[in-house]
Amino acid sequence: MYIHDLITRGGGLITAEQMQAVMSRKMFRTLVRSGDVVRVCHGVYGLRQPNTVGKLAALDMMVGCTMVACMGTAAKLHGFDTEKDARVHVLDPGLRVRPTNGVMVHQRVGAPLCKVDGRLATAPAWTAVEVARTLRRPRALAILDAALHVNACSTDDLRAAVDEQKGRRGIVRVREMLEHADGRAESPMESEARLVFIDHGLPLPELQYEIVDLCGDLWRVDFAWLEAKVVAEYDSIEWHANPTTWKRDRLKVERLKDCGWTTVPMVVDDVRLHARPLVSRIERLLT
Repeated sequence: MYIHDLITRGGGLITAEQMQAVMSRKMFRTLVRSGDVVRVCHGVYGLRQPNTVGKLAALDMMVGCTMVACMGTAAKLHGFDTEKDARVHVLDPGLRVRPTNGVMVHQRVGAPLCKVDGRLATAPAWTAVEVARTLRRPRALAILDAALHVNACSTDDLRAAVDEQKGRRGIVRVREMLEHADGRAESPMESEARLVFIDHGLPLPELQYEIVDLCGDLWRVDFAWLEAKVVAEYDSIEWHANPTTWKRDRLKVERLKDCGWTTVPMVVDDVRLHARPLVSRIERLLT
């Protein structure tokens, strides 16, 4: 269809005015109702809902200027989005842009900017701190860990961003969490589990510790207390749904057992709802 070619040549997006220049309003409405063309934002359409970069490009077309990603959208561009917020977060461009269910407009005067794959976004450390300010302690630690894990910024960068946002709501909590941030954490739930250990006074374990078993195979564990030869592993929902992963992890537990290691498995409810029993079990093993 001609309109498909036109949209494809336009980078996957087209304005209502551009469509109405080559077809009648009736045909335009028919394409939208049939789903052949979908509305991305006010006055901008595409063949399908675009990814984050495409949504930002659609907002550019709607407003007529380049939008700057911030908050969760900037975190996604930088590679450390832990909250999976489907909304698009942008800085106020100085024009009248009405927030909708899918678009949030923020006033952030003085936020440092950088380019990510050609898109303007708030700087990584600033973004991590700003998102962390809005989250509970466990999730605040998770996004700080994630920003360090992908090397988007350094701990010093995060400290500087905390100082820049001094006095803002939630910044005291972020400053506290920054003392515990560790880029070795590989998932948000690992960060949450580590905070449980910290809050309950457990000795700090080694993160992502590597163990060679009696067969010469190398295994990496989430948490390891070396002197007691105790490891703790977080098992996600995906882990339970994947038979191959489940079998490999059962083998891992047995191989580590042969080497004298005791494995403590954890799931989300252990971390969030039953932290005290989890900590008590680890304490008994450590002593």
